Amino acid sequence: MMRQVMTMKNIKLKMARVEHDLSQAELAEKVGVSRQTIGLIESGKYNPSLNLCLKICYVLDKTLDELFWRDPPGQAEKAE
Repeated sequence: MMRQVMTMKNIKLKMARVEHDLSQAELAEKVGVSRQTIGLIESGKYNPSLNLCLKICYVLDKTLDELFWRDPPGQAEKAE
């Protein structure tokens, strides 16, 4: 259940990256990490530090809430 919520938020990150016409490699270069790190974040296999989250938000012109906020367990079902 929590996995579904996390995956949904990582899709938001990918969508924001695509909206800015950036590849994983381009976003990674802008925030100072590897392409693999961005891929792992998007797939939900890596939890970035707050500092990295802030860098990603700055580059993608989004807030932390927009890209990384997770709803409490059970909240996702209520929204559907």
